[in-house]
Amino acid sequence: MAGLVITHSPTPIIALDLPTLADAKALVARIGPRADFYKVGLQLFTREGPAAVEWLRGESKRVFLDLKLHDIPNTVRRAAESAAALGAELLTIHAIGGEAMMRAAVDGAGPTGVIAVTVLTSFDDAAYAAAIGVPGTTVVDTVLRLADRARACGARGIVCAGTEAGAVRRAHGDALGTLVPGLRPPGAPVNDQARVATPREVRDAGATWVIVGRAVTAASDPAQAYEEICVALG
Repeated sequence: MAGLVITHSPTPIIALDLPTLADAKALVARIGPRADFYKVGLQLFTREGPAAVEWLRGESKRVFLDLKLHDIPNTVRRAAESAAALGAELLTIHAIGGEAMMRAAVDGAGPTGVIAVTVLTSFDDAAYAAAIGVPGTTVVDTVLRLADRARACGARGIVCAGTEAGAVRRAHGDALGTLVPGLRPPGAPVNDQARVATPREVRDAGATWVIVGRAVTAASDPAQAYEEICVALG
């Protein structure tokens, strides 16, 4: 990408989008010690609660707690405090919650990095414009606007698709990280994602972190699939 200098490879985070902690433990064991950063999202956290994070931390794994908090500022501040107490390295909130909420999250999170979700990767331009009821609204314009606000509020980064990561990187450089879900190897099914990218595209866009989901977790050999993703990410 013209004008974009890549100084790092994205850090892969494996999504433990699984129903039970027993399932998560089995997958972590299959992948092996090479992987050290895992996402605990709504499915696993709703079932198992803090125990999922505590187990991963006990195994010396880094944890991204993907709860997408969106509530009044005080409630989000307290939830962020709890996430920090668990030892989560990253925590998601919704940028659409507004500046007061984002600042409260950053204040409560302390050393835990707050990552602001911009536009979910299940939306394309048409679906997003229809959802918010504003014809002509584009995903990339919304992502860039919310990225500006997230940075001003002290967020460590934002969640966006690979299709917008390069634009965010050009606008903010290293001052604002980009966490990219929707990673798909070339030719892989897109499933319920509308905006996806290959490992090479994510790297070329200058992403900071990338969520690795079904490409690894549904593979017959998750360890080998993870190694292949790491090679592709550079």
